Amino acid sequence: MRLILTLLVRDEEDVLEANLRYHLSRGVDHVLVTDNLSRDATPDILRRYERAGWVTTHRETDDDYEQARWVTRMARRAYTDLGADWVIHADADEFWWPTRGDLKEALASVPAAFGALRVPRRNFRVERGQRGPSIGNMTLREAAPRSYMGRPLLPKVCHRGCADVVVEQGNHGLRQPEMTTPLPVYDGHEPVEILHYQLRGWPHFENKIALGGAAYARNTRLPENVGRGWRLLHDLHREGRLREYYDEQLVDEADRREGLADGRYVEDRRLARWMAALPGDFPAPREATPRAGHAAPPADAAAPEASR
Repeated sequence: MRLILTLLVRDEEDVLEANLRYHLSRGVDHVLVTDNLSRDATPDILRRYERAGWVTTHRETDDDYEQARWVTRMARRAYTDLGADWVIHADADEFWWPTRGDLKEALASVPAAFGALRVPRRNFRVERGQRGPSIGNMTLREAAPRSYMGRPLLPKVCHRGCADVVVEQGNHGLRQPEMTTPLPVYDGHEPVEILHYQLRGWPHFENKIALGGAAYARNTRLPENVGRGWRLLHDLHREGRLREYYDEQLVDEADRREGLADGRYVEDRRLARWMAALPGDFPAPREATPRAGHAAPPADAAAPEASR
């Protein structure tokens, strides 16, 4: 199986390298990246992985957040240029976790009659007082994940390679009527889940909403209900109330204790342990790596129990 990951990124220097290292260690063979106007160290990180042979980057200069079009472009290239059997579409803050084995083994378990898999997301929270929150110290997960607006968090989809696939905005589904090759979506079980770190500190959050919300506002082709959460948060930003919203999302010690006791929160250290166990020089250049996209996991990495 050939597994390709796509990423759409903008100013993700705090988490991008961790995302690449993680997915390349769990079965991904190559990463297609669309970098949309990053101004931080994101392009430098991508260039290092390009030189090592693991990443191909397209620089997108439009500033209207045409996510569906850009991701669809990568999805088709994954199949036509790279021979993908399966394609995963992730954001930089999403880590696709197989419940057993690696990602290739998990996707191989999808029955042949199905061309796509719906994958649930699990939200992690920032605790008040955390300095420089990152995936390495964010271990508090919501038992019932919610969106920015407090609604149940929508799942994402991955799919088998396809020349005319059309990915919906947000990577939540495929626009099947526009495709000549049907890719029925499998909901039978959950061989993969997404560990999601959407809040990772105030500076990143403010930049994300300021730029992303403005890009949505410039896009006159998308219905106003698309990207509604970003649009509403951008309104808060323009009104000077975004920091108030962010502070309300932080979990203090009392809420942490109560949430763990009543089941609202779960202590989940899986990704933190995995990242700590990766060798410092991973990934090696592709030509020096005998099995592209694979690294030995720590002993408990594949365990589905979140609290181990």
